[in-house]
Amino acid sequence: MVRTDPVTTDVKRPIRVVLPQPRGFCAGVVRAIDIVEKALDVYGAPVYVRHEIVHNKHVVDSLRQKGALFVEEVDDIPIGAVAVFSAHGVSRRVEDDAKFRDLHVIDATCPLVIKVHNEARRYSEQGCQIILIGHEGHPEVEGTMGRVEGNVLLISTVEEVDALSPADPKKLAYVTQTTLSVDDTREVVAALKRRFPDIVGPSAEDICYATQNRQDAVKKLIEQCDLVLVIGAQNSSNSNRLREICESGGTRSFLIPDADAIKLEWFDGVNTVGVTAGASAPEILVQGLVKRLDQLFDMTVVNLDGVEENVTFRLPREFRQVRTDGRMDGDRGRTKN
Repeated sequence: MVRTDPVTTDVKRPIRVVLPQPRGFCAGVVRAIDIVEKALDVYGAPVYVRHEIVHNKHVVDSLRQKGALFVEEVDDIPIGAVAVFSAHGVSRRVEDDAKFRDLHVIDATCPLVIKVHNEARRYSEQGCQIILIGHEGHPEVEGTMGRVEGNVLLISTVEEVDALSPADPKKLAYVTQTTLSVDDTREVVAALKRRFPDIVGPSAEDICYATQNRQDAVKKLIEQCDLVLVIGAQNSSNSNRLREICESGGTRSFLIPDADAIKLEWFDGVNTVGVTAGASAPEILVQGLVKRLDQLFDMTVVNLDGVEENVTFRLPREFRQVRTDGRMDGDRGRTKN
């Protein structure tokens, strides 16, 4: 049966909405949010968080209402206060500043970002100059560069490889930001290996499992969509990459913070629209957009099959509780997806 708008007698135009799997929150984001909430439970408000815990206004506003205070630098945090470092990671300088202010620090850095830090530090200790593939100004990039002794060379495109002037072309190593496009990173790494045959890098890609899974899901999504809406913040690297993948595949795409940002003209001539979300966007925003589309159109929803993620990350030890079986809550560690 064709439904009509409850306010007018206009017949709603049919539209097909396709939802990929996976989408939205990843394990690192879930862990970071849990850390802030548990810190508030254990220590009480306020708990200070350096930078946005994750790049999503909805999440930040929700935590702010519970008593979290977000600051740009540790100098903005009172001496001796409880402080949380965001999922993006921090430099050694930030850690040193926190110690100087006698802060009780709880580190919410994503374990996959810590893996990149460890790789960069290990290569540096072996005498290699580090090339970091990433985006200038991103918090994760700033944190990684601040973990390495010496001059780190930052690049983001194949073209920038040709402009590199390393101190010793035979003593180079590369690492990457975890939230980049899988395809773009692969091309940059290939260009590095062509120009510097002796360069070394991690045995496995630094691109995180969640980034790769969401990008793979979007590639399937664009095969059947006229338009794709990506829910995420403008400063969210992984969300921007999802939109870029859609555009490069020939499908129009817009990055929006929530349902209120959509424009009706986007849907002219559109029969099938895909809806996904970056790794720092909660599912409630996806469902809010689906509800809005249902108000505007005679909507049919299709759920695509995809990778089922079962990855979890440990909470800091101070937030793990001993259970009756002797195990620690939150100590499940990482499982394979």
